[in-house]
Amino acid sequence: MVGADELTTEDRKQRLRLMAVHAHPDDESSKGAATMAKYVADGHEVMVVTCTGGEAGSVLNPAMDRPEVLANMTEIRREEMARAAKILGVSHRWLGFIDSGLPEGDPLPPVPEGSFAVIPLEESTEALVRAIREFRPHVITTYDENGGYPHPDHIRTHEVSMAAFDAAGDPERFPRAGEPWQPLKLYYMHGFSKARMVAFDTALKDAGLESPYEEWLKSWDPNRADIMERVTTRIECGEYFEVRDEALKAHATQIDPTSRWFAVPLEIQREVWPTEEYELNRSLVDSTLPEDDLFAGIKEKVSP
Repeated sequence: MVGADELTTEDRKQRLRLMAVHAHPDDESSKGAATMAKYVADGHEVMVVTCTGGEAGSVLNPAMDRPEVLANMTEIRREEMARAAKILGVSHRWLGFIDSGLPEGDPLPPVPEGSFAVIPLEESTEALVRAIREFRPHVITTYDENGGYPHPDHIRTHEVSMAAFDAAGDPERFPRAGEPWQPLKLYYMHGFSKARMVAFDTALKDAGLESPYEEWLKSWDPNRADIMERVTTRIECGEYFEVRDEALKAHATQIDPTSRWFAVPLEIQREVWPTEEYELNRSLVDSTLPEDDLFAGIKEKVSP
């Protein structure tokens, strides 16, 4: 098995590598984008893997709701993803699976046959294992067991990421998918927490601004735990929030630049909540929690 313990002298001179596994184009820009931009600026290599093409996505930006856009959604979303990757400075890989869509109704309709959420797990795992063995990431980020939110493709992304993390370093699994490589850490990305919304709501009102979070907080289930209780790692990346926002806007079919995504001025964000949050789920290296670096414990292990 080729892993971090067996790096050659030439390998040890290489930059550390981070792989972020996402379900659809635009997910990479709304979840962990500033972290990725920070690590790129620090000289590390970052790859975004997008499991589906986002073919089932709707046009969520009224300015883009035009017949010619709707007729070419697959091509347009690929172009948007390319622009976002360039803005973030990351490399990008499509896994090539079909967007399952978000089932709606009561009862919920079945997920379309042949789409990402229902194809055999071994098939999608092998595709991600191949990407891992080629890129050789030290760290992988993905969604938690709930998918971040219960979209079938997000939940499947979690399942595939966990299976691939375990299989990538095993020479007996998927032998035709390349030379084995064992990533050293896997994190869940965590986004909107109650604590973050409270902080922004308070800061906006203190500044005499309207808060888009007031209704969300009023309807928050008091029995629902805040995801911050699970966070182990906070990455200081406020300097890169503007890059994150530009990457989001690159997904013009999905992101309305006048929406609540951009309701909190950057200066308030940087002052009140300048971090992005993660939960360490798997680690083959020693690191002390809480952390402020996804590569904690790895730099020491792979350095000359």
